[in-house]
Amino acid sequence: MERDSSGSEDAYVVRERAPTPDEFQRLRAAAGMTSRPREGVERGLPNSLFAVVVEHEPSGEVVGMGRIVGDDGTVYHVCDMAVHPDHQRRGLGTRVMNALVGYVEETAPAGAYVNLMADVDGFYERFGFEETRPASKGMYARTD
Repeated sequence: MERDSSGSEDAYVVRERAPTPDEFQRLRAAAGMTSRPREGVERGLPNSLFAVVVEHEPSGEVVGMGRIVGDDGTVYHVCDMAVHPDHQRRGLGTRVMNALVGYVEETAPAGAYVNLMADVDGFYERFGFEETRPASKGMYARTD
């Protein structure tokens, strides 16, 4: 087990891998996020540029995740950030974001556009993200 900065044992480890489709769907449901169709999940997860999961080592359960998708040159989109509610308030979301931001800092060329759709106020700003309005606005559409 890893030790946190206070020296106590840390029951969590961040692993560089995409969640399985079952882990992905379970975490999104537990975190109250919109469900995704299984076909899309199975097609999309292998296309992640970078992804991490957080494992609770005593149980072996995946309790957190985050991904980056994009073209690996001009656009990087942070998505699917989730921590199971039973494991929140332990810095796990911060650890996931540190890994994702670290990947971008190591691999993205200067001038790359890194975006995300935030559903938590005050969290992503710590990592240098800011609202785009009034210069631009976020939009979305879903397929039928």
